[in-house]
Amino acid sequence: MASPCRRLCSPHVTSGLQGCAYATLSKASNPQEKGSNSPVFQYVGKHKKPNHKVFVWGFSFTGALGIPSFVVPDSGRKKPRKYQYTPYRLETAEQISSAACGYGFTLIASPTKDVTKVWGMGLNKDSQLGFQRTQHSRHQSYDYVLEPSPVALPLTEPLQTKVLQVACGRAHSLVLTDQEGVFSLGNNSYGQCGRRIVEDEVYSGSHIIHKIEGFSSRVIQVACGQDHSLFLTKTGKVFACGWGADGQTGLGHHNISSSPVEVGGDLAGVEVQQISTYGDCSLAVSKDGQLYGWGNSEYRQLASVTESTQINSPRHLPLRGCGKVVQAACGGTQVAILNDKGEVYVWGYGILGKGPNLSESSTPEKIPSTLFGRSEFNPSAVISRIRCGLSHFAAVTDRGELFVWGKNVRGCLGIGKKEDQYFPWRVTVPGEVVDVACGVDHMVALVRSLL
Repeated sequence: MASPCRRLCSPHVTSGLQGCAYATLSKASNPQEKGSNSPVFQYVGKHKKPNHKVFVWGFSFTGALGIPSFVVPDSGRKKPRKYQYTPYRLETAEQISSAACGYGFTLIASPTKDVTKVWGMGLNKDSQLGFQRTQHSRHQSYDYVLEPSPVALPLTEPLQTKVLQVACGRAHSLVLTDQEGVFSLGNNSYGQCGRRIVEDEVYSGSHIIHKIEGFSSRVIQVACGQDHSLFLTKTGKVFACGWGADGQTGLGHHNISSSPVEVGGDLAGVEVQQISTYGDCSLAVSKDGQLYGWGNSEYRQLASVTESTQINSPRHLPLRGCGKVVQAACGGTQVAILNDKGEVYVWGYGILGKGPNLSESSTPEKIPSTLFGRSEFNPSAVISRIRCGLSHFAAVTDRGELFVWGKNVRGCLGIGKKEDQYFPWRVTVPGEVVDVACGVDHMVALVRSLL
């Protein structure tokens, strides 16, 4: 069994976009108000294309936010900024469509067909961002990368291949492409990169980016746990590799697996549509809206089917009264699901989002929709996406509003304060949030803005 230390230690209101307006003081066009300085409201036209922006917040000293002046002050910034408590825009040349937060590092990816498609920033002591050559020597690699830096993928046809998704674990990364499969980089001590484990391999300054083979069909989604990896294929099969001491690979044993193996158990014959993991517990959602789980259950994540602290093979989790599940999010000690009505249920251990009195639950607890902005003035507000970091949650509404709750580790919630958040709280982001990535102590948001 993995030690708790290894498992869990780590190295309000904005305008909606439909009616965006700004006021300018100018001569009024109404003849009756000639000479008056009344505000004239100009509306963004329906043909205006939205800008795609990236916002970051949380702990900056690893470089994971990609803002160098936060770590090494420049002429314009006198002091370093260890914590960024509110969303801060990260300037990117390309449109970013996928982001992932690891333990002190970040990957972002663009659907561009240019040669460079993935950028990394933050901690790189295990080459989880690839080999990042220093200015002084082509043989030395940076341990910390302070701004988004290109990750050179060994693509056969770089101009024809698109990156679909990135995922980050404790010290390893996965990159999913549309035509050339999955690539892994970083620490492979437990086989989490899907390649043979080399005894005493030095991961610092490594050039190895491995193309993972052995899937029965094309991979369409990837997920990283702390030291294991999950893969979902087009035919709905789940594959896993890496650390299995808590059963988190779901392969029916507690051993290490250095190559991807198809997961069985209750998933045999089931078509899966989504996978989720971040700590040592793993979840899968089937096409027909059922939830399956395996791995660590020390925090009651899988208590609906076992009193044991571990399950090494997927089990169907009976969720009474929760409706059809469409998404699951799995953190270090806590779990959330989203149903087809846009409702969120949580369980496990930690700050679950229903106040300071609920810190542990073995059964799903519904978070009231009013806490996500539903009211008589906004009766149709529903959650369209849920995400989970090591100890906090995030939910995005169908209108692009972002709500967060949980442990506010080093300012990772982005709510402008240091305190933990016991109920969902709206994050002020200038624009419509498309997706978010949650880590241990930082977050990334992908935002569409008309201004």
